[in-house]
Amino acid sequence: MGVKRAAWHAIGVAGLVVAGVSMSLAQAQHDPGVTDNEITIGQTNPYTGPLSSYSTQGRVQAAFYTMINEQGGVNGRKIKFISLDDGYSPPKTVEQTRRLVEEDQVVAIVGSMGTPTNTAIVRYMNAKKVPHILLATGASKWGNPKDNPWTMGWYPTYKTEGVIYGKYILKNIKDAKIGVLYQNDDYGKDFLNGLKQGLGDQADKLIVKEVTYEVSDPTVDSQVVTLMGAGANVFFSATTNKAAAQAIRKTYDIGWHPTQFLVNNAASIATVLTPAGLDKSIGIISTAYMKDPADPQFADDAGIKWYRGFMQKYYPEGDINDPQNEIGISIAQTAIQILKQCGDQLTRDNIVKQAANLHNLELPLLLPGIALNTAPDQYYPITQQQLIRFDGKSWVRFGDVLSGS
Repeated sequence: MGVKRAAWHAIGVAGLVVAGVSMSLAQAQHDPGVTDNEITIGQTNPYTGPLSSYSTQGRVQAAFYTMINEQGGVNGRKIKFISLDDGYSPPKTVEQTRRLVEEDQVVAIVGSMGTPTNTAIVRYMNAKKVPHILLATGASKWGNPKDNPWTMGWYPTYKTEGVIYGKYILKNIKDAKIGVLYQNDDYGKDFLNGLKQGLGDQADKLIVKEVTYEVSDPTVDSQVVTLMGAGANVFFSATTNKAAAQAIRKTYDIGWHPTQFLVNNAASIATVLTPAGLDKSIGIISTAYMKDPADPQFADDAGIKWYRGFMQKYYPEGDINDPQNEIGISIAQTAIQILKQCGDQLTRDNIVKQAANLHNLELPLLLPGIALNTAPDQYYPITQQQLIRFDGKSWVRFGDVLSGS
């Protein structure tokens, strides 16, 4: 077992962070945002606006970096973390990111939230040659080192997830008539394109209706009614939290009973299924790559035990059962591993180089069998997921760990 794997399995966060670097500060090479005592990183997050429920990622990351600093930081340097509100508005993202880079002098942008928001800054970040990494978005465009070598995602890609659903439908649902609801931006379109790829040459035949919504729409009720009216017996919901909950509730209330597929990013029991109604969510199929703290099978899991203790001490106001907190912590853990690998060569160039040099990195909250791997020509850290089905109380995994590649 490698050093990284062993360290995370022992939940030895401090040991992982500070181990193995003995270069003197006199040999240090570092860029703006790094001093002998501090590393400044930044991001934007939707603390206000229609997707504010996802902003817990930024809050839990701040808590995680606080813990890291209490344990001595990264190779003797403390993390200064600046997370600014962009309201999930691309123009605001541009404004706040320019502030982070040009005024706050961050060495890297790490974990910024959203597909349209990161799309608005990708050219700027690559022109400035500032690391734009571990983005909280699964758009497939973030794995393009040839055109955007300074940009890398973190999530399994939405397209990959869509492929998994398409392959499952093709193999397991006879006479499928698929109705698709998707967010009208790159986020939703990536899922749709993946679904079509998974369905292959049957896509045009099996998809009977596609409808879209905007994140600012008050409801998606009319879209759900339209899909039912089209005769769909399969409902593919490529949505975010609010729209996902509304769609589940409306589907049930109008007496429509399709086989439902809900994308992982909106599969939270706490923030989606509970508001929609747990009884109305029974049978929904999604995917997972993180352990579910509410799942009894993980009651004695070392990673989940560590997570519960961390949340109780450092972020007690956070919802332990919200997967966005697990994702936020895991992104921050990945960032710490990258900085640790940089040693004392904390240049922007080396940060990107080390981000593309992760090998079988197992984090405590990832499902067994799922690890992060990157390379100079492979910018997708997570490529595996497992299908899950909601039984009214929890998500139940079924089948094998799958790849949508």
